[in-house]
Amino acid sequence: MFGGLTGLQDPKGTDWGERMLNTVASQTIRHLFTQSESVEVLVRCYPSSKLLQGSIDSFKMNGRGLVIRRDFAVEEMSFETDAVAIDFGAVLSGKLSLKQPTQAIAQVVLSEAGINQAFKAELVKKRLVNLDVPALTELSGGQPVSFPEVQVQLLPENRLRIAAKADLNNGELVPINMTVSIAVERRRRISFKDPQIDLEQVPETQRITSQTLSVALAEILDNMVDLDRFDLDGVKMRLNRLETEGQKLIFSGYAEIERIPRSGGSAT
Repeated sequence: MFGGLTGLQDPKGTDWGERMLNTVASQTIRHLFTQSESVEVLVRCYPSSKLLQGSIDSFKMNGRGLVIRRDFAVEEMSFETDAVAIDFGAVLSGKLSLKQPTQAIAQVVLSEAGINQAFKAELVKKRLVNLDVPALTELSGGQPVSFPEVQVQLLPENRLRIAAKADLNNGELVPINMTVSIAVERRRRISFKDPQIDLEQVPETQRITSQTLSVALAEILDNMVDLDRFDLDGVKMRLNRLETEGQKLIFSGYAEIERIPRSGGSAT
């Protein structure tokens, strides 16, 4: 039966194996995202008889308008593999399953608006509120300090402008304005370095406090973005470079795919 099916081709020349794989892969990938504007998957497997042995030539995915874990907006995401070994039996049951781990070239594009929306996510907010490190509580009379408002503006040459407010838990809000450089460290961390603090818009009575809080916030952000905390189940992202381009932040690297995740995974 399968011998006959693998010989089928549609009028455009796309054979049965590729069409079935594209359908199954598209359904699988869409389930990884809370929301998606478009997800295009292109699987190459020629001739389709190779599919019976679980071998495909390449796998490409391009997604736009994606939302991960309800709060994290991704403007564009793409990845591409070379030859991949998959479980043919799983494909027949409408699932995509790898026989062995693989790597994919990956690119992720975040928008400035999406980054700012992410600062409102619980996963991020919990790392910016009720902080009791000594460097902060010394400024607030021993009370926990929070950074309830953080706004980011993308600048050329991999720099960010950060405008924030610090709540000293005593009725006082202290404005923070600075620019920082961002870079990739150890292929999995985003570093926030070289803070240039701007005190011009800060009331004179708050400038010393704002200076100290700015340094503390830069350090908090520097320790916050570790991709291992955001991995999908069975997938690890590794970055080679990042670049700011207008109102977009572009990451390029690769994904180590041990297995196809069943959902958006979890983070801590």
